[in-house]
Amino acid sequence: MYAQLFVSFWKIGAFTIGGGYVMIPLMEQELVDRRKWLSREDFMDYLSLSQAMPGVFAVNMATCIGKRLGGMRGVVCAVLGNIMMPIALILLLAVFFRCFRDNVIVERVFMGLRPAVVALIAAPVFRMAKSAKVTWNNFWIPVVAALLVWLLGVSPVLVILAAICGGLLYGWITAKKQS
Repeated sequence: MYAQLFVSFWKIGAFTIGGGYVMIPLMEQELVDRRKWLSREDFMDYLSLSQAMPGVFAVNMATCIGKRLGGMRGVVCAVLGNIMMPIALILLLAVFFRCFRDNVIVERVFMGLRPAVVALIAAPVFRMAKSAKVTWNNFWIPVVAALLVWLLGVSPVLVILAAICGGLLYGWITAKKQS
């Protein structure tokens, strides 16, 4: 089990270009679809928790899932698997990038990767919206939140606090109507 956990997170870390959020589709495919270690709902819960925790998102995911599947040994296996290849690649890039940073081909490769990274981040957003039960009645909430942060420069912390207050108010009003 520990070896499988290490290898699964090693693959996720090794084949991810673009940061933690790009790992989401790979994690979902490996942990939910292929290994069936988590239900889609559990995966979404860990995703939400990992985003809310301070620190690196991918390590937070590896920590939560490793703990659930194998206790502290599972945490060590998942986290080491997840960070081993990216650290090695970063070190190699740091050593060799100075030699190639002005190379036109390298520049074009990075330019080509940018749209792919955006697509890899967008795909889980749509799956998350479906799992979070975003409908035509409430789709305006994430749209307004994104616009507030993106266009108006509102702090994400304020948006999160407003969402918490809105959720509490909605729950209070709904409970009042039912009683």
